Amino acid sequence: MEGRLTLSDVEGLAAARMDPYWFAFLQGGAGAERTLAENVGAYGMWRPRQRILCGIESASTHVTVLGHDLGSPVVVAPVAYQRMAHPDGEEGLARAAAAVGSAFCLSTFATASPQDVAAAAPDVVRFLQVYVFRDRSVTRELIAEAVDAGFSAVFLTVDLAVVGARDRERRVTWTFPEESLPSVRRAIAAGATDDALAMMDPALDWAYLEELVASTPVPVVVKGVLDPEDAVLAAEHGAAGIVVSNHGGRQLDGVMPTLEALPAIVDAVGDRLEVLLDGGIRRGTDVAVALALGARAVLAGRLPVWGLAAGGEETARDVLELLREEVSIALHLMGCESPAALSSSCLVPAAR
Repeated sequence: MEGRLTLSDVEGLAAARMDPYWFAFLQGGAGAERTLAENVGAYGMWRPRQRILCGIESASTHVTVLGHDLGSPVVVAPVAYQRMAHPDGEEGLARAAAAVGSAFCLSTFATASPQDVAAAAPDVVRFLQVYVFRDRSVTRELIAEAVDAGFSAVFLTVDLAVVGARDRERRVTWTFPEESLPSVRRAIAAGATDDALAMMDPALDWAYLEELVASTPVPVVVKGVLDPEDAVLAAEHGAAGIVVSNHGGRQLDGVMPTLEALPAIVDAVGDRLEVLLDGGIRRGTDVAVALALGARAVLAGRLPVWGLAAGGEETARDVLELLREEVSIALHLMGCESPAALSSSCLVPAAR
């Protein structure tokens, strides 16, 4: 009889069931993948303080993100091409997120449209991740469709001005009809070529953020912040939140891991906007450490999509529930009734 799934199993199960080229796309990072590895390893630099006799009956995992009460502090991060992981695709992963009280962020390069996701998972809190097309009207139409479909925030990704030097992607070849992506179809209909990355605007600036904030009826979150000065600028130009992110180690290899960048950014802007974090989340204890260092919530991409690849919506739901359960266990053993009780005092640096 097969044993129960653990979070340690998920990557291997995904590797066994995915096309190896697409698994390499999902798994890999930039260059020598130092930042990719350090995103994961950074959590080992902090140790939770285990407390006893705290009188806690049960620990809540609820957090508030952009005004939404979420049952889990783990938001499903935007990941492209999800139907290449499993036919359940974005709709299945959105339903999995809904089942555990999480939120779901849809990629611009999704294989499902905002309307598809809203129809499939009407109860999930849903956000739209945006890459900005050179033809700004395409981006405006995509955002308008998402807002009409009940998406309640826009996550503007700002760290893909150019694509990182990704060795794994250079070594493999895959065929994907990019015109099958709903957003790309929209751009082609407006006159763009069929090269999705060439459609993106590489020259975004702070004026664009101001314009987007002014023209968008939902909060705008800037995703891809690593420097406190940029965090301050995001606050000054109207962002409602930021995601401390290095694109999962897929852009500029050698930059600091996101967890290392987090405390200085929280100190700079934590009282002005919501600070989220992604990168390297593999266990519930990772989530607890990030929350203790000041993140409002975290985004996880690879782990939920590995779950999707391993067994569709059902296994993706199991992965998200395991993460939520592990967060609850960590909170209880750290003597905290909820994420709100976490602070840096709940951690000690690991010996070096």
